[in-house]
Amino acid sequence: MTNLKTIEIKAYVPAKDFELSKQFYQDLGFTLCWSEEDLAKFEIGTTRFLLQNFYTREHAENFMMHMLVENADDWWQHIQENKLMEKYGVKAAPPEDRHWGIRDLVLDDPSGVLWRIGHEINE
Repeated sequence: MTNLKTIEIKAYVPAKDFELSKQFYQDLGFTLCWSEEDLAKFEIGTTRFLLQNFYTREHAENFMMHMLVENADDWWQHIQENKLMEKYGVKAAPPEDRHWGIRDLVLDDPSGVLWRIGHEINE
């Protein structure tokens, strides 16, 4: 099994309001690569995900994304400077050092998807 290789894994993130979510992710810093009626591809650097025009409350509110970044505090500053919480009515909490070795912030998207955006703590 040592010859098994992967190239990429992408999550299909649900969207209650597809257009609103597409704008939210662009304001968060992602590039919209392409969009069709029911699916859109976003990326930043080598990180990618698919946004789907699909919503079930129980699914969205139990869906979580974890993104490792170089500096979670820079992302928190970006979120605040762009007033994402006010503009989209979403919840967010500033970065904290977690006992599992990550400093991360938490951010809900407009559909209730929880994002943990963080970096590894160098000890």
